[in-house]
Amino acid sequence: MDFMSRVAPELRAGLLGLEVIQLPEDLMRARTNADLNAAQVDQTSDAVQIVNEYIQGSDGNELQLRIYSPVHENTQERPALLWIHGGGMILGSPEGDDQLCTDFAIRADCIVVSPNYRLAPEHPYPAGLEDCYSTLQWMSEEAEARGIDLKRIAVGGASAGGGLAVALTLLTRDRKGPELCFQLPLYPMLDHRNGTSSSYEMTHPSIWNRAHNVAAWKMYLGHQFNIEVPIYASPSLATDLTGLPPAYICVGELDLFRDEILEYVSRLSRAGVKVEFHLYPGCYHASEHVAPEAESSQLIRTEYIERLAQALKREPERATSDF
Repeated sequence: MDFMSRVAPELRAGLLGLEVIQLPEDLMRARTNADLNAAQVDQTSDAVQIVNEYIQGSDGNELQLRIYSPVHENTQERPALLWIHGGGMILGSPEGDDQLCTDFAIRADCIVVSPNYRLAPEHPYPAGLEDCYSTLQWMSEEAEARGIDLKRIAVGGASAGGGLAVALTLLTRDRKGPELCFQLPLYPMLDHRNGTSSSYEMTHPSIWNRAHNVAAWKMYLGHQFNIEVPIYASPSLATDLTGLPPAYICVGELDLFRDEILEYVSRLSRAGVKVEFHLYPGCYHASEHVAPEAESSQLIRTEYIERLAQALKREPERATSDF
């Protein structure tokens, strides 16, 4: 059975509008088009204020943070989400997720902080991950000033951003950094080895496919690709998954990351990490963004936004007794 016949009928038309690229040859064109697409959509909301702030990263670099804050008054501390954009570690920007981050902020009544992390190949591993860790440290240090509840900080991302979110949970645990209460890696990019059945199975030119993924990993890892790769670069290599925050993870049936994610979810569960997992039939990589009006796309998007909102709810105060 060919790829297109396996795709849910409501999602097929979306594939026809996708640009076919070759990597690394078309990287700059893909970056330009991604920036143009983000700029063409008015994603502002009266309910959320969006501002850019600039901090110093771990390497002394200037790091842009895009911050989404609900505008209504709240006398209590709010939860916060560190959201990491996707793009294969090689393209994309926070602005491309303006609408999604706005929806997160409204539904979960949370502050969303999205770093414009450094991209490969100009800045290979660990530059992007260190920028994400610097962002988390900044959120922790600025918690009192920003009204952030330190006990309700989550991390999430989609695709490469999901992979960075998973890597960040490992790095934060091992560095004994700021506490994370929840992780939301959506169809995360986890394994540089590209050895699973689904990696070989998904070769359709319009989607993020094996050729794209191999090229992106080589750009992200640089000279480290052919030597011992750290677990924080390729999280599937991690053998100890204990002590990580509860997770919600999803992936489409026709996503090349399917099998590496299935294996990772299974190991999370065996390590005692609470994890909710969804496998969506007939869906390809990031299909809810490619065909946003499709019924399955709205279901997928609604579910992960709701799971974040539930995870970030303030725990009810326990009644005290005088006895």
